[in-house]
Amino acid sequence: MNARKEAERQMATLERGTSEVIPRAGLLERLERSVESGKPLRVKLGIDPTTRNVHLGHMVPYGKLRQFQDLGHQAVLIIGDYTASIGDPSGRNAERPPLSISDVRRNAETYAEQIFRVVDRSRAEVRWQSEWFGSFPLADTLRLAGSFSLAQLLAHETFRLRYERGARVGLHELFYPILQAYDSVMVNADVEIGGTDQKFNILAGRDLQKERGMNAQSAVLVPLLPGLDGAKMSKSLGNDIPVACDPVEQFARVMALPDESIGIYEELALCETEETLAATRERLSAGENPMAIKLDLAERIVSRFQGTGAGEGARAEWMSRFSKKETPAEMPFFEMTGALEISAVLKASGLVSSTSEARRLIAEGAVYLDDTRVADPSFPVDPAITVSGSVVVRIGRRRYLRLTSARSVIS
Repeated sequence: MNARKEAERQMATLERGTSEVIPRAGLLERLERSVESGKPLRVKLGIDPTTRNVHLGHMVPYGKLRQFQDLGHQAVLIIGDYTASIGDPSGRNAERPPLSISDVRRNAETYAEQIFRVVDRSRAEVRWQSEWFGSFPLADTLRLAGSFSLAQLLAHETFRLRYERGARVGLHELFYPILQAYDSVMVNADVEIGGTDQKFNILAGRDLQKERGMNAQSAVLVPLLPGLDGAKMSKSLGNDIPVACDPVEQFARVMALPDESIGIYEELALCETEETLAATRERLSAGENPMAIKLDLAERIVSRFQGTGAGEGARAEWMSRFSKKETPAEMPFFEMTGALEISAVLKASGLVSSTSEARRLIAEGAVYLDDTRVADPSFPVDPAITVSGSVVVRIGRRRYLRLTSARSVIS
């Protein structure tokens, strides 16, 4: 086998759907040495389980990690039980509330399950930061901190902007990139993957490895996936597509994407080949209805994240209920006798088994009052809204509830 040609073939696959590779020549050289020696590269990606659920935007770097796995390289997943307790400050305009280690570990259970829908668990090395930070002496902590200067850390745009406007920057936040950098030393990373917002932290890992006499890791940076409104995907903005939600709901959200996002989602969420991307561009340029193309896109996305065959079923149900605007002819009733929070309505009616489940579904964006999505679990539902007729509550496209009040029934 020609090692250089094989390295270039792998590089062509890995560069697709990236924003930047630092340094490109360095990664190509590593790939060539890997082919020659038969030794896989150690490819690092950190998991900060600050919440229990993730969206498709979070999954973009994991798709790139799976590409490395499929090319024969070693995935190294680091669960940041220490960095998550700080919270990544990148892009934040305020200090995060701290998380306990127990909170982080609970979150990690569901977070990991969603990640391994894409990453091959059987070929992944999973490490916890507590392996090395759990008994880290103070002397070593100070020595590690001394590897970086205040000027270096204030070069981090997030820290600098907050500092310049007089906003609080906690000293513990400055440790976030330092701890992430030390992870690269401990697992001897050849490559680290992250979103473009992780550039500073990943480059800090390169600096620390060089200081420790190691070969500095290559950085593979992937774009941030746009949400339903074209802005960066974010749960707080309500423009996200959750990984773990009802398949029909996931399908519907993909269908709500602007047409210009079709190619981006094929490349970043599905990691499609150049041939597939070119075929989609040709369909669009030939004047094919973008809705038909989005139907195919949504089916593939649901099958990728929900399991083989899930996309086909979601497509059929969406075509029936969303396209034809159908709702079930029969559904349970819940009579409103007074104002209740929407989460309490879901629990009291029996539509969900617990208030915590109601809150989770609302956070995932699966709960609607008629055609309006409910984002606040404390949203007040007043019987007055049923005076002119019943109101339908739905969760995804599988669970329905008709709200009525004594007054609306009499009238």
